[in-house]
Amino acid sequence: MDIMGRKSSALLLTDDVALPLDAILSAVRDAGAEAVPEDDVVVITQCESLEGKLPIMTASFDVVVTAWNKPELVGEQWLREIGRVLKPGGELILQSILSSGVLEKPSSTMELKLLMQGFLDVQSLEMKPFSSSGNVQSITIKGKKASWTTGSSFPLKKATSMVPKIKIDDESDLIDEDSLLTEEDLKKPQLPDFGDCEVGSTRKACKNCTCGRAQEEEKLQKVGLTTEQMNNPQSACGSCGLGDAFRCGGCPYRGLPPFKLGEKVSLPGNFLVADI
Repeated sequence: MDIMGRKSSALLLTDDVALPLDAILSAVRDAGAEAVPEDDVVVITQCESLEGKLPIMTASFDVVVTAWNKPELVGEQWLREIGRVLKPGGELILQSILSSGVLEKPSSTMELKLLMQGFLDVQSLEMKPFSSSGNVQSITIKGKKASWTTGSSFPLKKATSMVPKIKIDDESDLIDEDSLLTEEDLKKPQLPDFGDCEVGSTRKACKNCTCGRAQEEEKLQKVGLTTEQMNNPQSACGSCGLGDAFRCGGCPYRGLPPFKLGEKVSLPGNFLVADI
């Protein structure tokens, strides 16, 4: 039997020699599956001899119905093969006759097998046996193949961060920042005036000094101190900055006003004026 090129709506698998087709189609309708016309069904009897391999193209059927007298046929090989011939989104209605010694219906075990093979919406159905011969018990499970195929892909929507739009009302209580500035704030700051003398490491007053450096050098010459001694005065005895009353006879700071150690010595404006 070679039905590789044929595509129909439904496939019926049974390990029996014959099975009433009307009962199968009625069961399909009762299970809520899509109605299948009688002339659009492929029936394979004594399927046990196929050993779980169907000569059918992949994704050929919308519905597959199994009617097995041997529960051991419901295994990984057959379920994988049924999933292969089903179209994406196709349905499986699986019925198996229970052995006479079975007291409880192993529906949970059957459902777990379908779930392990990737079927969705697996549930147990209350349905009469497809075969009307004898007083037998059966179990019926319904499952659905996923609507996507292995290897399929779809673009992911990139999450965009939406910035909330703020409506600004002209009559709101917002304050204009420029109105907080005064005329004094808008004036250009005056940079400090730099001397017109040399700015090197030696820094001497120029010939026509107008910045006051020449007067400072003259004061230093009068007191006999270096620039370092005037800008950063130090004292070995600790009393040089207290004034002449506390200074010794050889103190280089004699004649200068009191000062703080480590701070520049400030000379009064009349320091160079001769005493009368």
